Amino acid sequence: MTELNGFRGKRVLLTGHTGFKGAWLTQWLLDLGAEVAGFSDGIPTQPSLFEVLSLSPQIRDYRGDVRDASALQACFSDFRPEVVFHLAAQSLVRASYQDPISTFATNVMGTANLLQAARSSGDLRVLVNVTSDKCYENQERAEPYGEDDRMGGRDPYSASKGCAELVFSSFARSFFMEVPGAPVVVSARSGNVIGGGDWSADRLVVDCVKRWSEGRPVVLRNPASTRPWQHVLDCLSGYLVLADRAQKDPSRYMGQGFNFGPSPGRAATVQEMVKQFAAHWPQAAWSVSPDSGSEPREAHLLQLNCDKARQLLGWTPSWGIDHAVKATSEWYQDFYSGNDVRKRTRDQIREYQSSL
Repeated sequence: MTELNGFRGKRVLLTGHTGFKGAWLTQWLLDLGAEVAGFSDGIPTQPSLFEVLSLSPQIRDYRGDVRDASALQACFSDFRPEVVFHLAAQSLVRASYQDPISTFATNVMGTANLLQAARSSGDLRVLVNVTSDKCYENQERAEPYGEDDRMGGRDPYSASKGCAELVFSSFARSFFMEVPGAPVVVSARSGNVIGGGDWSADRLVVDCVKRWSEGRPVVLRNPASTRPWQHVLDCLSGYLVLADRAQKDPSRYMGQGFNFGPSPGRAATVQEMVKQFAAHWPQAAWSVSPDSGSEPREAHLLQLNCDKARQLLGWTPSWGIDHAVKATSEWYQDFYSGNDVRKRTRDQIREYQSSL
């Protein structure tokens, strides 16, 4: 895998920088020597990894909503980013059932607003549009989904991510591919990520650590559902490698989409993940909800084919699920024990980089 040497001294803008993945990526970019700015409408959870890492004083911290096109344009004009990672989203399936209109507005029009702002940004060199593995029309098949599979989705969240990919493709073909000197726009799709500092609602690991830290059992809603679990650093390394390569070889990557997921055969069910995670927690216990299957519908089987990222980018996940679970457990145990998780976070980034 390539060294991540294309960010030192670069102006890098992240949307959704106050979220779980955004905070990890902000810290990693700072460690790589980038000048970082973030655009977000607020702190999405309490506790907050962004606040725990004290990131705000270290970056240009813009506050605004991606649904507000003028606010995004003002941020681009002021910061003049050279690299953009678009992570801002409504990212929860169950929340999308509760508020579908806001989900579509954020995930679809927010993406359109960002790409429109990028069109007039003279310093921009590369933009990574982050969506989700759920952008694909899920047919509950055993065969993993590849980048050429059809976009879609039954639930509002998945459909919004499929729509965001269509918006990306339209903008790429209409306004970037045929324009001399235009920034390279690429799309990244990843699976379910785990890692320290996630406190989002309806997350398996979050439910486990909250309950187990209080001595309570966790209740599983969909124990047989299969997901492409991976550590957040594996996922983010894909985004960074893609941005790095796209800067160096624009014509090869313009308009391309890439999957970033675990190695083939490493997807696991919810119950298998809980068993693995429980091995690192004393007195961990769980049960299956008596209403299992009655919740708003989520896909039961979903896997990604990441051959394209391996072949064109030389990207492979460095941490298997065993190490991902161990690293995640250590982070949360430090947090709930009052230890310095800022050091733990940066140590894990350094450990991960040494494996590239």
